[in-house]
Amino acid sequence: MPSVSAARYGKDNIRLYKVHRDEATKTHTVYEMTVCVLLEGAIETSYTQADNSVVVATDSMKQTTYIMAKQHPVNPPELFGSILANHFVQKYDHIHTAHVSIVQHRWTRMEVNGEPHPHSFFRDGAEKRVVQADAIEGKGIEVRSGISDLLVLKSTGSMFHSFVRDEYTALPETYDRILSTSVDAGWKWSVFPTLEDVQKEVDKFDETHAKAREITFRLFAKEESPSVQNTMYKMCEEILAAQPLVTDVDYSLPNKHYFEIDLSWHKGLKNTGKDAEVYAPQSDPNGLIKCTVSR
Repeated sequence: MPSVSAARYGKDNIRLYKVHRDEATKTHTVYEMTVCVLLEGAIETSYTQADNSVVVATDSMKQTTYIMAKQHPVNPPELFGSILANHFVQKYDHIHTAHVSIVQHRWTRMEVNGEPHPHSFFRDGAEKRVVQADAIEGKGIEVRSGISDLLVLKSTGSMFHSFVRDEYTALPETYDRILSTSVDAGWKWSVFPTLEDVQKEVDKFDETHAKAREITFRLFAKEESPSVQNTMYKMCEEILAAQPLVTDVDYSLPNKHYFEIDLSWHKGLKNTGKDAEVYAPQSDPNGLIKCTVSR
């Protein structure tokens, strides 16, 4: 007889904005995020028997998210995700796991006449701060932090050579190339037994996010990269060294290719090798390199 072997449901794309007003300085700080809540537990009868008595309505999940945002800090998002996930497991006896995904969108304070403006901001690129917080009954709270859609490029300082060459190989070796990628990076924290344990370490979330970003920028820019693989490993290694509570670091780096254009057909115009200045950006296909480094 068939049975439900896995099930979860919830509310996706909950758009949330919160403003913190510092009355002393008359300065505002704003946070915007997109939240997804998914619940697991003794809910299989809602699938097999049309028993809605075990269903926490997805609209209730949305309203709960807004109420929790009003009653608690939303930054760092690791804390807010943990508060929200823990709430569902504590509130409903039949819900045993709550998954909360948060995408925090980037707003940067404007400078006007050389001074930071108290309540005006601009969207500083597509980069996002991401968090996954899972409250699991009897185990604790699992948290993964990360960065996504951070587009970076350097015009030199990258090479790729000495790879496998056989009858299928057309790619030439290169000792100087453009390197561009959209960084997706994450770091998994040791399991927090309780919400109070998350709260005790709250300062480390922003610190580690800033440090991971700094490591990513510094190694990307300064490394004479022999390959994407080696550079991303060093990034993982440094993040693990910087934060003892992190157990695993992962990167996913797609190559954003820029190809030389041979213009010699036009009056012998040199635009390849050391003379290359004009390139054709490529969208696909692209290389994709992934790595997870564990403590």
